[in-house]
Amino acid sequence: MNRKRNRNIALVLIGAGLFLLADNHLGFFTVLALFLLLLGVYKVRSGAERKGYIMMVLGLLLLAGGNFTLILAIILISLGFFYNKSRKIHRSEQHYRKQSVIDSIRWGREPWVLRNMSIWNVLGELQMDLTYAIHEQKETTIILQGVIADIDLIVPEDVGLTVTASVLFGQTSIGYDKEAGVLNKMVWQPPNYWTADRQVKLEISYIVADIDIKIV
Repeated sequence: MNRKRNRNIALVLIGAGLFLLADNHLGFFTVLALFLLLLGVYKVRSGAERKGYIMMVLGLLLLAGGNFTLILAIILISLGFFYNKSRKIHRSEQHYRKQSVIDSIRWGREPWVLRNMSIWNVLGELQMDLTYAIHEQKETTIILQGVIADIDLIVPEDVGLTVTASVLFGQTSIGYDKEAGVLNKMVWQPPNYWTADRQVKLEISYIVADIDIKIV
């Protein structure tokens, strides 16, 4: 019953977002905002990260100021896909799920319990250190999704980690591997994943994000 309800919620959210998106008309400020976003991504990729992120923030502010319908549509579509993905991956109801507009999560300064979870936010900051994590089971699946995020993860090298990260604008860094720009997707898995005693599966999807995963 809960899975069917989540599926219906996902379809309603995606449909509402697409309706608003189709009804929205692109204007000068929208084009300028998209140009600033693309230029910001280029600056980040070129090494001028501070200038790049400033341009990306300005672009997002222009979008929010002159295109509220467009921003709302993006949020609804993102939330709809989040519900759908969470339903497919976490078939069991025994998992932690949280949705918020603005959120800051910091786990790892002291021992904490790592469990299956799904987290969505419009604007989020996540710092997670798995060095201090107490694993509830051998394999843990974590879904991180939303609109804008700054994510910093620390993962011990003896933990088997597999990552699927999709970012529309921004960059993803895992160990020594790095992807930056527009429409970048990274699939990462070390050789020891299947032989590790503890395994973590990360599914990450954001519109704009800076993802930094360190293997220690």
